[in-house]
Amino acid sequence: MKAPALLRAFLPALICILVFVSCAGIGAQDWVRTGTNLSNTTIRLAASDFKPVGADPQTPTLKSVFDATLAKDLDNAGIFEMVSKSLTPQSMPGAPNEIVLSQWSADPANAAMVAFGALSVNSGKLAVYGWLFDTRNTANPQVFGQQFNEAASPEMARTIAHRFADAIIYRLGGGVNGIAETKIYFVSSRTGSKEIWSMDYDGENQQQITHLGTIALSPRISPDNSRVAFAALGDGGWSVRMYSFDLGRLVSFPAGTAGGSNQSPAWSSDGAKIAFSSARSGKPEIWVADASGSNLRRLTAFGTDTSPSWNPRTNSQIAWISGRTGLPQIYIMDMDGSNVQRMTDGGYAVSPNWAPNGGLLTFSWNRKYGPGDPGGQDIYVMDIASKRWLQATHESGSNDFPAWSPDGRHIVFERTIGGHAQIWSMLADGTHQQQLTHSGNNFMPNWSLK
Repeated sequence: MKAPALLRAFLPALICILVFVSCAGIGAQDWVRTGTNLSNTTIRLAASDFKPVGADPQTPTLKSVFDATLAKDLDNAGIFEMVSKSLTPQSMPGAPNEIVLSQWSADPANAAMVAFGALSVNSGKLAVYGWLFDTRNTANPQVFGQQFNEAASPEMARTIAHRFADAIIYRLGGGVNGIAETKIYFVSSRTGSKEIWSMDYDGENQQQITHLGTIALSPRISPDNSRVAFAALGDGGWSVRMYSFDLGRLVSFPAGTAGGSNQSPAWSSDGAKIAFSSARSGKPEIWVADASGSNLRRLTAFGTDTSPSWNPRTNSQIAWISGRTGLPQIYIMDMDGSNVQRMTDGGYAVSPNWAPNGGLLTFSWNRKYGPGDPGGQDIYVMDIASKRWLQATHESGSNDFPAWSPDGRHIVFERTIGGHAQIWSMLADGTHQQQLTHSGNNFMPNWSLK
């Protein structure tokens, strides 16, 4: 049979295979979107530029910061179809009696909801009045209104925009709190040594926290945002350290110092316990202690075990990495070390992080790992019950250290391209990827719970 005839013979089967693969991919994305509250019908939302009121010279700058931040927060939420500013009416309604709903509900804006308001500066105080209106409900359009009065500064303009955006996201996103005021903690080497840093969820306001002059890794912020635990290299080897934001200094964690190698701390979601990896018994194992460092006990004893992550919904399970069968794989177990289950089926799997809903894991996985086949280190999302998985990144550099946002809709991760590591974020289905850091090399992000 000649090649064209052979191709025609196999073409129907090939089409069926391609259709099956395509449908399987769509189905996988559907269950991830359902499990992360991204599957609801998106709302077409317009964010009007706020109306400037008064002649204070700070007003234009603070208004620009506020408008840009609000629009970015709403777009980042992942639950809206944002109306382009080029399609919105030229008017800037500053109060309910100034908005003409038909201008916003009709083409080209075709918005179902519109956020609008006014901003003024007076005697060093920033006042913002914001409203959310339903453009289709002409009889009773107001969904809610809010008033803010704070010190006049660009940072406070950003903060007010975050708060207003989170209020909109909460009202229209199924009662799930927004993440605009959350922070991301990470490692950066931009000062010459690897130190712990923090930034706003969108990459703004990056600040150095530790000044140890050594190597600090794996920052994990406590659920109440009062302390950050991390691993640091000192004269005695690796230890789990803690920095208190209330005291502005390092505080003691006695359980994390013995054995010469203590790594990868992880808080339980109630803040009562910390799990970590320690080699004090001779090889790395998973240990757990109270947040004070007392009541230390070992959970594993079968091989090289590291990188624990709690089930935040129940605090009764831990996911972790084990090399007991050779290459590292993802496992889960109950809090007493029983009911061990292997979650990945091969390759090289690391960096598990448990979703807020307790039903999903994200991790880094090179499924093709082996001699002669470098594969790609990518971020995956797995459903715990069925072990179905979705590949969220697709061999764009080496992707590692994923961490969930508190709303369960976003993932932050580390991406290395050409030897340069930066922090990125994306929606949990792999869409809306954006780079958050640009200076130096940045690693191992962790999202605050609030």
